[in-house]
Amino acid sequence: MAQSHIEWTEMTWNPTTGCNKISAGCKFCYAEVMSKRLKAMGQTKYSNGFKLTLHEDALNIPYTWKQPKIVFVNSMSDLFHKDVPFAFLKKVFKVMNDCPQHVFQVLTKRSDILLKYNNKLKWTHNIWMGVSVENQKVMHRIDDLSQTSALVKFLSCEPLIGPLPKMNLKNINWVIVGGESGRTPRPMNEDWVLDILDQCDAADVKFFFKQWGGTNKKKTGRTLLNKTWDEMPETFRIMEQEEE
Repeated sequence: MAQSHIEWTEMTWNPTTGCNKISAGCKFCYAEVMSKRLKAMGQTKYSNGFKLTLHEDALNIPYTWKQPKIVFVNSMSDLFHKDVPFAFLKKVFKVMNDCPQHVFQVLTKRSDILLKYNNKLKWTHNIWMGVSVENQKVMHRIDDLSQTSALVKFLSCEPLIGPLPKMNLKNINWVIVGGESGRTPRPMNEDWVLDILDQCDAADVKFFFKQWGGTNKKKTGRTLLNKTWDEMPETFRIMEQEEE
């Protein structure tokens, strides 16, 4: 568990670590770089580097939080990785089900596995399910996500490395957009961002602009059309709908 500098969450919780690249958005994976760095620093949790590793001892951590949290689950992995046993996935979901006071944000690139397990999982109001959508080649992930039973569904269009025209935003509650950062980031076109903003506006979907990115993301900032976009789903409304 750690406090997070990611703008759309408060903290991270990693019951698994490690992953492997499956699409263009993975090219400069920050989690891979960070895992290698933490291993070199002697962090026991990252002794396997970026090899997928389950952490049973991390499952109890959310029960210890005294105040409600917004939590990014598996910032250093993918909960729906093909090598994560379904039995372990169910344990993670049970923890989230047991802690309704916290919001758990789960993000995957493996929407096919997500859809496969959808009906076998308990989707409480506090589990926000998202998929990464970096370019048109992976827009099918949106359709997979929309078929799930998650009460809050979101897209992370980061790193946005291509246009995403005519997205099917039916059943989608939230869209996050961000440019790639790092030493050799791929550029993000402003027109791509504005088009997504227009699509969200037309579909009444919350829009969050995370960053322009680049080699110095602090310098490029996160303002779009002279304002900061920090829209998020309204959890209490989702809770009320579930209770009804």
